[in-house]
Amino acid sequence: MSGSFPDSSLADAFVEQRPRLVAVAHRILGSRVDAEDAVQEAWLRLARQDAATIDNLSGWLTTVVSRVCIDTLRSRKAKPEQPYDDDRVPEMIVTEDIDRMPEEGALLADSVGLALLVVLDSLSPAERLAFVLHDTFAVPFDEVAQIVGKSTDATKMLASRARRKVQGTQRPASELQRQRDVVDAFLSAARSGDFEALLEVLDPDVRWTSHTARGVVVRLGATQVAGRAKQGAHAKVSGRRVLVDGQPGLAAWGPTGKPLSVMACTVVDGKIVEIVSVTDPKRLATMDLPKV
Repeated sequence: MSGSFPDSSLADAFVEQRPRLVAVAHRILGSRVDAEDAVQEAWLRLARQDAATIDNLSGWLTTVVSRVCIDTLRSRKAKPEQPYDDDRVPEMIVTEDIDRMPEEGALLADSVGLALLVVLDSLSPAERLAFVLHDTFAVPFDEVAQIVGKSTDATKMLASRARRKVQGTQRPASELQRQRDVVDAFLSAARSGDFEALLEVLDPDVRWTSHTARGVVVRLGATQVAGRAKQGAHAKVSGRRVLVDGQPGLAAWGPTGKPLSVMACTVVDGKIVEIVSVTDPKRLATMDLPKV
């Protein structure tokens, strides 16, 4: 971070707040890079601010980051969409996954899911901000109202409209557990090199897109995918299930704890129909991954 403060305690306080601010910006913007930029802008503004004028640093920073985010959202709306590129490295949000996760954890996992991000993209910037700040981070409506520049009642209406639009994105816990079971079976079969067991959990037309340091590799069909997964059997790596974009996936680390791969799995009717993985070390280094 650039800039400095006469009072180092304020800088220390910002560092303490930073993970939460990145989480807020990430859920609003859906992009880790944009979230980091928004938080960096908040730091720069804090460096120019008279600390004596800030009564509540947490609230002040949340307001600044949120306003930067809403400006970014409005800028996106004003610009034509960029064409989708199959070779583009996916933006992955990786979080811990624990069986029988507490309700709060399950809701947080859903809050970063791709399905929700798609719905959020259809909301107006004010609706998106009101929903994420209040429903995900419990920011009071009167504070959200000041950020979006509307009355408290109008802000409640924004959040209510957004909430109705995203209600269909929440998954029953039983469905999430079934998806976990399939991913666990895939991991177990890959570890043991059991080709037939791999075929049992893969859709016949499964597609595996792997983003490597050398480029994109695509494998089609259960036989190809199972054959590649089998090659990792007995390797000296630590692999476990994680949530990738709110869905059960896999992550692997080397013996020294260095991240080796992140894999997103799409499960339909008990079969893995698509896998997207990242093994490029540079890309993995930018991800906020759980510790091994």
